[in-house]
Amino acid sequence: MDGKHMQIGEVAARTELSLRTIRHYEETGLVIPSARSQGGFRLYTEHDVARLMVIRRMKPLGFTLDQMRDLLDATDRLDADRGTLDADEREALVERIRAYQQSAAEQVGKLRVQLSRAEDFEATLRARVTPPPTASPSPTPSSTTRD
Repeated sequence: MDGKHMQIGEVAARTELSLRTIRHYEETGLVIPSARSQGGFRLYTEHDVARLMVIRRMKPLGFTLDQMRDLLDATDRLDADRGTLDADEREALVERIRAYQQSAAEQVGKLRVQLSRAEDFEATLRARVTPPPTASPSPTPSSTTRD
């Protein structure tokens, strides 16, 4: 490759997403390959990888495909703004993104609680299966020597 474009296998390795998942995101319109090779292979750019990373980070927080699409649309429009958005449009986009940030923060808080409970549970089980340390035997009177 020319350094600007990557094939899907490299993108999959970099994003830790399966080829199937990347193709699914393409089918749903979340990420469209930036180009195709002469042989018809999908070609991606750093921008495409960044979009996939946003999606990958949203997924475990429970965001839907439509929400992912909406957030990506808002960030794309802000990134593409070259003075074409008026102040109200710009503020509306920022508010959309802020709402996703707040939702993500709430989900992270819930996950922290779940993680804490899971760690407590694991510690409880570990305590049940780990034998208590044995005390070292103390010397018996018959084993002491006299001078």
